[in-house]
Amino acid sequence: MHLSKTARRAIAGLTSLVVVILWAPIIYAGLLAFNTAKSTTLQGLTVKWWPEAFRDPEVREALWGSTRTAFFATIIALILGTLLAFAIQRFSFFGKDALSFAVVLPIALPGIITGIALNSAFRQLGVSFGFKTIVIAHATFCIVVVHNNVLARLRRLPASLEEASADLGAHTFTTLRHVTFPMLASSFGAGAILAFALSFDEIVVTTFTAGANAKTLPQYILGNFSRPNNLPKVNVAVLVVLLLSIIPVWFAQRLSESGPGMASSR
Repeated sequence: MHLSKTARRAIAGLTSLVVVILWAPIIYAGLLAFNTAKSTTLQGLTVKWWPEAFRDPEVREALWGSTRTAFFATIIALILGTLLAFAIQRFSFFGKDALSFAVVLPIALPGIITGIALNSAFRQLGVSFGFKTIVIAHATFCIVVVHNNVLARLRRLPASLEEASADLGAHTFTTLRHVTFPMLASSFGAGAILAFALSFDEIVVTTFTAGANAKTLPQYILGNFSRPNNLPKVNVAVLVVLLLSIIPVWFAQRLSESGPGMASSR
């Protein structure tokens, strides 16, 4: 399709405007981590708040809580999400469509609905709130990310390679180990990275499933944002959350772009 010079300029201008609207608040929030003043108005740049923030035991505890929660939620999501993707793609059984819908539902529901539902379920089961309940809660929506990545890659894999492996006498698990899994490597990586980023910055579900002694970095930000003396450390924590959300998404996008052949070559 041929566009006039004016139309191309209009599209370029509109695209630039959208990018500015999307990224300007994020960039400004990042700059506040270097703000000289204890406010949300940028008055100058300094790095003095960074050592102070990481010397604060509450910040370190919250950062460790987020990292630990995201790690274990990602491990659970990798195992269950991969198994579900294989079951839905490779087998036919009663209730397959219902299971496929149920798998993706947690990420489609509002976080507050998921949080209330999990809170009620844990109370009914007599489970005490704490680290394990946060991990379980985060795993419910992290599974979806891994499942979608692995399922999309499975649908693109040529069945002829696995059939050739079977024809040459390889057992099912041998084929999985040497043929299927290498071709799925990039989808595993992309799903794991996205799941980690999704868990790391989650706040709504965490609020409903965390105990009194469990704290994550987003919870620290929410609890201290209205305290002027803690605002510089909150701004540092905000930039940490931004970096640990944006950078993994970029890596996941690069991994998703690599095809089965590239994954197997690595």
